[in-house]
Amino acid sequence: MIFLELVLQNFGPYSGRQIINLDPKIDEENSCPIILLGGMNGGGKTTLMDAIRLALYGHRAQCSTRGNLSYTDFLSQCVNSQTPAYEKTQIELLFEHIQDSKPVKYRIIRSWTKNPKEGKDNLGIYEKDEDWRDDALINTWDDYIENVLPLGISNLFLFDGEQVKELADQDEPPAIVVDAIRGLLGLELAERLAVDIEILANRKRKELADTKDLADLEEIEEKLKQQQNEYEITNKQLEKLNKDLQKAEKEKQEKFDKFVSEGGKIAAERNQLELQQKQKTAEVEQARQGMCELAADVLPLALIENLLTQAQRQGETEFRIQQAQVASDLLFERDKRLLNWIGQVGISEEQIEKIKLFLDQDEETLRASFIQAEESWLLADTETLSQLGNVFYYLQNFKNIAKQQLNILKNKQEEILTLERQIQTAAEPEAYKQLVDALEVAQDKVAEIKATSEVSKRSCDELDAEINNIKNDLQEYTKENLDRKNYEHIIAAAAKVQDTLKVFREKLTLRKLNKLEIEVTECFRFLLHKSDLVYRVAIDTNTFSLSLYDLNGQPVPKHRLSAGEKQLLAIAFLWGLARVSGHRLPVAIDTPLGRLDSSHRSNLVERYFPSASHQVILLSTDTEIGKKEVETLRKNEAIAREYLLKYDSATRQTTVIENKYFW
Repeated sequence: MIFLELVLQNFGPYSGRQIINLDPKIDEENSCPIILLGGMNGGGKTTLMDAIRLALYGHRAQCSTRGNLSYTDFLSQCVNSQTPAYEKTQIELLFEHIQDSKPVKYRIIRSWTKNPKEGKDNLGIYEKDEDWRDDALINTWDDYIENVLPLGISNLFLFDGEQVKELADQDEPPAIVVDAIRGLLGLELAERLAVDIEILANRKRKELADTKDLADLEEIEEKLKQQQNEYEITNKQLEKLNKDLQKAEKEKQEKFDKFVSEGGKIAAERNQLELQQKQKTAEVEQARQGMCELAADVLPLALIENLLTQAQRQGETEFRIQQAQVASDLLFERDKRLLNWIGQVGISEEQIEKIKLFLDQDEETLRASFIQAEESWLLADTETLSQLGNVFYYLQNFKNIAKQQLNILKNKQEEILTLERQIQTAAEPEAYKQLVDALEVAQDKVAEIKATSEVSKRSCDELDAEINNIKNDLQEYTKENLDRKNYEHIIAAAAKVQDTLKVFREKLTLRKLNKLEIEVTECFRFLLHKSDLVYRVAIDTNTFSLSLYDLNGQPVPKHRLSAGEKQLLAIAFLWGLARVSGHRLPVAIDTPLGRLDSSHRSNLVERYFPSASHQVILLSTDTEIGKKEVETLRKNEAIAREYLLKYDSATRQTTVIENKYFW
């Protein structure tokens, strides 16, 4: 998986639409893993992390600034403070991953306003950038993204300095990391088998019970049966409420569709539509006035364009004939002078006759070529022909302008017709109020059913917990009083299987934790500049806490580690978990070098950042990845792109500046 682009529009301190290219590819053949974004504290670095989480997971996103807020309040909080109420806030995340052995691209678009409609955002999933909206994938997006980047392990790849600090300071990993570790172990099948064996053992214990035991057992089972019946009744009520909710939501949608189709939405915009109609009418009148001005000039001559063309050709022909006649007269006078001169120079009469014959034939040939028998009738001079050429030039220009004006006029008239239809379909004020009232009634009904459904769900959960308690009592009773007689070997075998499953789970846990220990040890020693300090990192199978050992197998107390070394250990732990997960995913790190000294910083910059993943997004202040660190990364050709998050304290707005860092 690779993040290719993040677009923020009126989100947090990012006003307007700002685009961040996250593609690690520099060109078709070269790529570098690191995308470096620099910003001061409070400048919007954490907001970028929240935007990625929100785009991927929506209402399930574990964003840093959400706290205990509802999703509706959180979305409202994310809207830029200077954004008008009618303008939308939007985040887009374009990513690429391998699906069916082929790379595919999806663009996630979530948008909302300051008061989100129905308390949620609008989700759009587009394949091949924005060419094709995949509506089927929208409905199953939560399931789909769980296969690509599961929420449970996302914090192993999208983490911040506070998460590393918390992991470094605590003896045991925080709950969010523990959940991610459990998600990697995969013990669901063994636990399900253990439950099935327990059911079989309870059935056999019942067959072994004597009269008194059976009576006590039946009393417990009767109580269990009552609770199960009540649970079934409540669960059926919950199912009915869910059906009623679907029906109510469908009815609400129908009311909304009616509201839209009968002009409710258009009525709310009627004044705007009428203003648009007046504007379009004025534009049409302006276009018609332009056509009148064209018709008052040379444009009518387009009706006789063929005649004008014939006249132009006739004028040019006559003009050439006139020029030929003038030239012929000049040549005739010159020939006479030539013959007189020849007679004077003493040339023989025979030679003179031949010259005279040649000149007569040449003159006859010229006359035959240029002088026509018919008389000229147009009598066009040079200026007239030039003016006629100008008429053709202006006529062609006016014809093109006329075509453009006609197209504009046609488009404007179609727009006016569309606006008239919209205004005609707009509901009257009384009908509009009826549509609004009907829509509000349907919305209130949906809210009421949702509240009742939530109460029924809580009742089901309480009954389910009570049923589990009774089952535990039943298990204790049978364990103390019924482990005997003919089927004791079955019960004993079931107990042995349970023990075997317990051992299996333990060994499976140990096996995977052993692999994790190797990865964490390797990562920690790789990052640590004192390679002889720790030889092995061990992980507790119950609490997942870390223990350190030296080359002689002696424990290394964690208090011997400096704050920076503890932070490196936490980073190594997260790095090892990410490698064991088997997912080829990008890594995003917010404030990565919090409490590290210069040597540890150097190891992290030179060893961890370029190797953490095929794509590493770093969000840093100027004191973390400073001038020395960024020059090292540039020298090692590890940075693909750099951005500076420029925060203006006066306007409280952040601007993304491309191809720039603090230095």
